[in-house]
Amino acid sequence: MSAPDPSQRSAIAQVAQASAHPVPDRHGSNFYSTDPALQQLLQLYLPADLLAHLQPYLQRMGELAGGRIDELASIADKNPPTLEHRSRAGEDRQRIIKHPAYEELERIAYGEFGLQAISHRDDMLGWQGKMPPIVKYALTYLFVQSEFGLCCPLSMTDSLTRTLKKFGAPELVAKYLPQLLSLDWDSQAQGAMFMTEQAAGSDISNTQTLAQPQADGSWRVTGDKWFCSNPDAEFAMVLARVEGAAAGMKGISLFLLPRQLDDGSQNHYRIIRLKDKLGTKSMASGEIRMDGSIAYLIGEQGRGFVQMADMVNNSRLSNGVRSAGMMRRAVAEAEFVASERVAFGKRLQDMPLMQRQLDKLRVPAEQARTMVFQTAQTLMRSDAGDKEAYALLRILTPMIKFRACRDARKVTGDAMEVRGGCGYIEEWTDPRLVRDAHLGSIWEGTSNIVALDVVRAIQREGSLPVLQAYLQGLLADCRISAGYRQALDAALARASALAERAAQDGGAVLARQAATGLYNCTTAIAMAWEAGQTDSAERLRLSQLVLLHRVLPRDPLASEGIPADWLG
Repeated sequence: MSAPDPSQRSAIAQVAQASAHPVPDRHGSNFYSTDPALQQLLQLYLPADLLAHLQPYLQRMGELAGGRIDELASIADKNPPTLEHRSRAGEDRQRIIKHPAYEELERIAYGEFGLQAISHRDDMLGWQGKMPPIVKYALTYLFVQSEFGLCCPLSMTDSLTRTLKKFGAPELVAKYLPQLLSLDWDSQAQGAMFMTEQAAGSDISNTQTLAQPQADGSWRVTGDKWFCSNPDAEFAMVLARVEGAAAGMKGISLFLLPRQLDDGSQNHYRIIRLKDKLGTKSMASGEIRMDGSIAYLIGEQGRGFVQMADMVNNSRLSNGVRSAGMMRRAVAEAEFVASERVAFGKRLQDMPLMQRQLDKLRVPAEQARTMVFQTAQTLMRSDAGDKEAYALLRILTPMIKFRACRDARKVTGDAMEVRGGCGYIEEWTDPRLVRDAHLGSIWEGTSNIVALDVVRAIQREGSLPVLQAYLQGLLADCRISAGYRQALDAALARASALAERAAQDGGAVLARQAATGLYNCTTAIAMAWEAGQTDSAERLRLSQLVLLHRVLPRDPLASEGIPADWLG
C-alpha cells in the first residue's frame, strides 16, 4: 500500500486536529489584540500620545470582554432581576434585586472604567484633559461584544448627565452633578429616561403625564410611564405636560426626577412591575406610576421635547455603537469557527461559499464600525461649537441608528448559522446576540421614526448639502482608481437626489430608502478614505463590496465580481 501524498497528509492532519477540538471555542481570547482593524482605525482617529496612553486600558477591556465579562453576561442573562415590593419586616420599601453577576458587571463598567463619566470629567483613566468621544465608544464597543443590557443604563447615565449640564439650572447642576460624576462606587448615581406612555408611544405630543408647579419652585408629576429601563436609577429625565399648557408638543416640558428626596425618603412613585423581555434580560425594565412625584424643571418650560431630543440623539449614537459591537462579535465568532473547523478535509474558511458568506457578514459590520468613528468625530467637533458639524451630526446620528441597528439583526442571525447546531444552544453567545440585537431598532425610536428623522435633518437643519460637501472632501483625499472614484461620486449624487425627493412634500414614503442609500454611500466613501489613510487593501475591498452589493443595481442571475476599472 503506497503512502499518502503531501496533500492527503495535510488533510488527514487537519481532520485529526479537528477531532481533538471538534467544537471551536473562542472564549478567553482578547477582543482588542485579536482585532487588527480596530487597532488600525484607532491609530487613524486618535492622537498618537493619547492612544499610546490608552493601550493598557484597551488591552484590559479586550481581555475582560473575551473572558470574565462574557462569563458574567451569560450568568446575568439566565438570572434576570426581580422586584421586591416589601421588606421582610413588612415595610413598603421597593427594591430591584440584581444578580451578583450583573453587579460585578456594573463595577467593571461604572467603577473600573467609568464609561458613564468619560465624556464629563478631565481626569479619566489616568489622562489629564478632555478625551474625545471616540475613547468612550471604543471601550463600549469592546464591552458590548459580551454584555449589551448594562450598556443601556450606561448610555442613559451619560446622556442624562449631558442634558443636565446643558440645560439644567445652576443650582440643580451643583446639587446633583457630583453624584453622577462620582467614581466612588458607593456614592455613584445612575440615570434613566421615563418617556414612553401607552397612549403616546412615538407621538410625544400625546403625553398624558401632568406636572403641577409648587410654591417652593419644585413640581409635582402624576402619570404612568409604560417602558422604563433602569427604573430604580437615582435620577430620571421625565417628559410631562404642564397643567393648563397648550396642546401638542408646545405643552411638553422636561423634568429631573430624583429617586430619593432631600430628607432621605423615597420619592412618590412606584415600580408597578418588571418587563419580561425578549433580550437584555440582565437589565431591569419596568412600568412606573408617579403619584405627585417631586421633580425639577430642566431648561425652558414648553421645550421639553427639544431638550430631550439632545439626550435621545446621544443615546441613538450609543445604540449604533452597540449594534456595531454586537456585529463585530458575531463576525469574529463566525470567522473563528470557519478558521478552526474542518469538514470534508478542508477548513470552512477555504470553501468558496463560506468565503462569500463571511464577506456578507463583514460588510455591514465594517460599515457600522466606520460610521461609529465618523459620527463620534463629528460629535466632538459639534460640541466644540462647529455649526457645520452640528448639521452633519444631525443626519449621521439617525443614519447609524436606523441602518446599523437593522443590519445587526440579520448579521447576528446569519453568523449563528456558521457555528451550526451549537449556535442555536443557549450555552453559546449566539442566541443572546440575536435576541439583544432586535432591541436596537426599537429603543430611542423605531426604524420608521428614525428614518423620518434623517429627512427632518435635511428639512430643518440643511444637513444634506453639508453631508455632500463632507463626503466630497473625503473622496478628494481617497487614493483609489479613477473608475471607482467616478462610481462613488455617481452613487452619492443619486442617493442625494433621492433624499431631496424624500424631503419634499409627500415624499416621506421614501424616507427609509433614502436613509439607507445615504448610509451606504457615506460608509463606502469613508471606508475608501480609511483604506488610503491606513494602506489597507482589505478595507478598500470591503468599501467596493458595499457599493457593489448594497447600492448599485445588480442582475440576480448574473455572475459578477468587482469591476476591473475599480481596481489598481
